[in-house]
Amino acid sequence: MSDPTFRAEQEAGRYAAHVRPVNELVDSLRDEHRGWMPHVAPLHGGIGAGVLSVLRDPGPATQDGSGSGFLCIENDDPTAERQLEMFDEVGVTPGDITPWNAYPWYINAAPKAAQLDAGVEPLVALLDLMTNLRAVFLQGNDARNGWSRLVKRYPDRARKVETVIATFHPGRQALFHPDPDVRRSRVEHRAAAYRELAGALDRG
Repeated sequence: MSDPTFRAEQEAGRYAAHVRPVNELVDSLRDEHRGWMPHVAPLHGGIGAGVLSVLRDPGPATQDGSGSGFLCIENDDPTAERQLEMFDEVGVTPGDITPWNAYPWYINAAPKAAQLDAGVEPLVALLDLMTNLRAVFLQGNDARNGWSRLVKRYPDRARKVETVIATFHPGRQALFHPDPDVRRSRVEHRAAAYRELAGALDRG
């Protein structure tokens, strides 16, 4: 997103056909009560993506002005960079993915239980828009907790998802542990989850 040409392309495609329904959903969810949330960059697959990738909450690199204004794997932050590397290693492209968050509004903090509850309805609405969904990829505890809430509230909708894969958050903090064996195990778990995701898309 630091490349002006690339960023201009993303801004110009904000309501391209494959992301229009997603970004119109975002528009409908922005309000005075919960606040702002970023659009999904048209680099991603939008409603045609095979993967819905869920993290915790939008980070600073997604903000309008100081950031890109988009959820995008090309944002200028270490988490996006690491994701891009790991997806690339297993042959999953940005177009295979639609990024989202367990709490999709911007808070830049760990969501509380009530906020994870509030994130369920937007997540269900997004699932219903995605016409080619093969897998939900849950990265981190908050993503897993948000999905668990959806499963309890909408079990029939959750069962329609072919594959649900859960692993650690791609950020460096997810690996922090005093025991090197635990750190190694987390790295291996995350790598295996990305390979499993590629397999769900017939890429592995």
